[in-house]
Amino acid sequence: MFDRLKARARLRGPANAALQNPTMQRHLYLTGYRGTGKTSVAMALADGLGRPVIDLDQVIEGNAGQSIRDIFDSGGESMFRQLESEALSAVVEGPAAIVSLGGGAILSEANRAVIRRSGVCFWLDADAETIADRIGNDDSTAERRPALTSLGNLEEIRLLLGQRRNDYEQAADYRIDTGGKSIEQVAREILDLSQNEAGLIE
Repeated sequence: MFDRLKARARLRGPANAALQNPTMQRHLYLTGYRGTGKTSVAMALADGLGRPVIDLDQVIEGNAGQSIRDIFDSGGESMFRQLESEALSAVVEGPAAIVSLGGGAILSEANRAVIRRSGVCFWLDADAETIADRIGNDDSTAERRPALTSLGNLEEIRLLLGQRRNDYEQAADYRIDTGGKSIEQVAREILDLSQNEAGLIE
């Protein structure tokens, strides 16, 4: 099941170049809380769309020469968010790609504006219990990403999902509930929806 989110300002004015030039290739963005399958879905989409996959967290780590956990340890979340915005701005200027965003990349209004201007965004969503289950079964996620609060895992997820929901809604064109679905099923939904979006299917 997916939700078509309300049209926003990017669909009203001249900033959306793809509406003026339907042949223009746009980025496909995947957003959502960690554990919703963004990176895995991006890889599944690569063949269907014939595009490279960019994991924004990996770009940040490469640029900084540090892991995300080390960036948080040395400069806190504010430094990480600055590096995240810089990485997104650079990625936008490159060839059209499938871009897996970090879960908090949409917290910045400037980032949301960049996303709206340069592509189509799919929000991969799930309930807090499902996300906690997935994160708990993925050791690499815990190693790479520090906790953002002093709460327990499930409580933190519930809190942050609530705080971020409006930002996800503002950034995304489509919301896809990933609960109970395989990576392949989610990727197929995105491919089907992409048929309706100029600049995504060559």
